[in-house]
Amino acid sequence: MNDFDFLSPSTNQHNQGVINWKVIFRVLAILLFIEAGLLLTCIGISWAYGEKETIYFFYTILINTGVGGILYMIGKNADPTLTRRDAYCIVSFAWILFTLFGMLPFWLSGKIPSVTDAFFETMSGFTTTGASVLNNIESLPHSMLFWRSLIQWIGGLGIVFFTIALLPFASGGSSNLYFAEATGVKHDKIKPKINVMAKWIWMVYIILTVAETILLMFGGMNLFDAVCHAFTTTATGGFSTKQNSISYWKSPYIEYVVSIFMILSGVNFSLYFLCLKGHAKRLFKDDEFHWFLKSVITLTLIITVALVFYNHYDIEKAFRKALFQVATAHTSCGFITDDYNLWPPFTWLLLIYAMISGGCTGSTSGGLKDMRVMIVAQCIKNQFKRALHPKAVLPVRVNNEPIDPSTVTAVHTFVIFYLLCVFVGWLLLMAFGVGLPESLCTVVSSIGNVGPGLGAFGPIYSWAALPDAAKWVLSFLMFIGRLELYGVLLLFSRVFWTNN
Repeated sequence: MNDFDFLSPSTNQHNQGVINWKVIFRVLAILLFIEAGLLLTCIGISWAYGEKETIYFFYTILINTGVGGILYMIGKNADPTLTRRDAYCIVSFAWILFTLFGMLPFWLSGKIPSVTDAFFETMSGFTTTGASVLNNIESLPHSMLFWRSLIQWIGGLGIVFFTIALLPFASGGSSNLYFAEATGVKHDKIKPKINVMAKWIWMVYIILTVAETILLMFGGMNLFDAVCHAFTTTATGGFSTKQNSISYWKSPYIEYVVSIFMILSGVNFSLYFLCLKGHAKRLFKDDEFHWFLKSVITLTLIITVALVFYNHYDIEKAFRKALFQVATAHTSCGFITDDYNLWPPFTWLLLIYAMISGGCTGSTSGGLKDMRVMIVAQCIKNQFKRALHPKAVLPVRVNNEPIDPSTVTAVHTFVIFYLLCVFVGWLLLMAFGVGLPESLCTVVSSIGNVGPGLGAFGPIYSWAALPDAAKWVLSFLMFIGRLELYGVLLLFSRVFWTNN
């Protein structure tokens, strides 16, 4: 989900310049207070299990509220008008601040003694990437394990947190929360006020989380593990309370439950909103939903056949492992049940495609999003037709509605820019001494907020062995991938800070 589509552009100029710093500081302060409140839940978990880590969460809350209080005072008497530039600043700075303060319990307690590793782990959590530098996850206390899961749940619906925080300060109307993120493709969906939509999204999110928790407990998980895994599944994050992830339980039932909920979390949440409002038919008429399901089914069947013939799995096991790994790659979740490094190499490319493609717009998934992939595919198809009929008018359509040519151009630009970022990241990691396949997959995994890679950083290994410089690059890729590239990289443009 995009974190600033709800803000309407404003032509108002602030007295203090292009950027309204006071209101930015004020909103950031409120967000830090929210994070402090979330940290209180970890103190409750720590007390419940009689753990000594309570003090480190208490220290973090004090630092968090202290900085938040200072920012709030600076933002006192702020002009409540928010322009789109202000929104970009708030969203980008908020993710950085959440990560910096969110890493403190890990670092202060010594559970992750390196600042680089603690920042990487926390950024991976908030962005729902799921890549980890931990080699003994079970050694963490329950409060730390819960915090790892909670930050992914927060990151999965981060837009709602920011919407609730920003809405009282935003002037003018609010745009539809379910625009196709940066594509600008408008779906034929109901457009309620943003606070109403936020309430319904929360309801859907909580329903999915509670339902999965109950089903996982039926499969043999205890309440704590079930809650943590429900958090990280619905957020399509992938952090687990076990080093061996879902494979720890050796349960086909649990694998199927998690697979189903990963796929459900990869669907546009506005479609669930419509279902709750009595418009279930719209779910099955949505072109992007069709594309997503067809892709998951096709990749699953191809890999199932490959595992039967090359790895000699029985049919049920092959289907289950294929479905799970395709779902976790396509929705950028990151759980594992099998070492796909041992699968036929061509299946790796299919999984890389799934990582790049991602889930639906308006979901908690990462990647390019299927809406963009679908539009590009239609453009390619139209080019073949145009070769035979040069004068034909062939618009790109989504849900039987023509897409504006400027939007199609924006999609093409985004895809090219996305792949360029992948190439630059790939080049940098190779310069830091990371191998060719490992660097490619860790970059694709990071910018797509997926988690697992290939080779030495594949599904059964942590990313601890990466050089520190590589971890900072990958953390940045997670960050820009979560906020759709432009939202962060705009801040590095000189024109952003001028009146031009």
